[in-house]
Amino acid sequence: MSSSAAHLTDRIVVFALGGTIAMVPGDKPGAVPTLDAADLVRAVPGLSDFDIEAVSFRQKPGAHLTFDDLEALASAIEDAEAKGGAKGVVITQGTDTIEEVAFALDLLLDVSIPVVVTGAMRNPSVASADGPANMLAAARVASSPKAAGHGVLVVFTDQIHAARFVKKQHTSSVAAFSSPNAGPVGWVSEEDVIIVASVPSGGHIARLPEALPAKVALVSLTLDFDCQILDFDRNGGVQGLVIEGLGGGHSNPETAEKLGQIADTIPVFLSSRTGSGQVLRSTYGFIGSEMDLLGRGLHDTGWLDGPKSRILMNLALRHGLDRQSICNLLSRYRA
Repeated sequence: MSSSAAHLTDRIVVFALGGTIAMVPGDKPGAVPTLDAADLVRAVPGLSDFDIEAVSFRQKPGAHLTFDDLEALASAIEDAEAKGGAKGVVITQGTDTIEEVAFALDLLLDVSIPVVVTGAMRNPSVASADGPANMLAAARVASSPKAAGHGVLVVFTDQIHAARFVKKQHTSSVAAFSSPNAGPVGWVSEEDVIIVASVPSGGHIARLPEALPAKVALVSLTLDFDCQILDFDRNGGVQGLVIEGLGGGHSNPETAEKLGQIADTIPVFLSSRTGSGQVLRSTYGFIGSEMDLLGRGLHDTGWLDGPKSRILMNLALRHGLDRQSICNLLSRYRA
């Protein structure tokens, strides 16, 4: 049986959310989301080899997506497998939030089929648009049994990344996505999907029928940081805080004292603003060091960066996890 014939036996659902991959210039300057899922699929000749259902799920820039959108998408993906018999899913969206959307879905989904997120750095109206190649590679991964069991994956420039590691590290390069702590888990070569590494199963957040209100602040510390910035109204809605500490997870003395006070009332996560490496736990002992901050009740996020740590805490709070359960979930990202 040819590779193309094999593709036709399994149905893939493409959920289009908008983003650069679906943007073209309109009446006013600048590209805006215009193309729907069917338009995107038709634009890639190689996708005719696949049995594809195209679903226009949202039509937004990546920066406009919400937790409500992602929880609705998670339900739709689960239905596509359980009720529709889908063997794989491709999600197209704006690159601004791909790493956060992929990680959120990694926490929310309970499926056995491959789920692959992709997009484009160049819109279809410019030279060397990368969307078609990324979509074709994503479809190949989504249709491959080899990609099942690795959590949500991100496919860009023929590289396959695990959701928990992938980061966007350039504003405009087509090679913007990488996994600084681990590297790609695989790649696409011609029609072959190669998986060379896997990660342990991450935590799963069971969704409530209706999500609870949750606000989580993300604050990056800087030289001579003014800790009064942290005097937000914790009684008025902020239920969690993620701090991106300096270096291995450090702050100045005044901020350390303030963070300890906050940690007495709400969960406070400590990550590193560097975006790679792991938060230290037992190297430095000065006031504001990682040992001092952890002793004041902060919880280190291991190698999970600030934006993803915020995703984890926010979703956990939205779906009723208590502080201990949140910390237990977080512990999976220290190993």
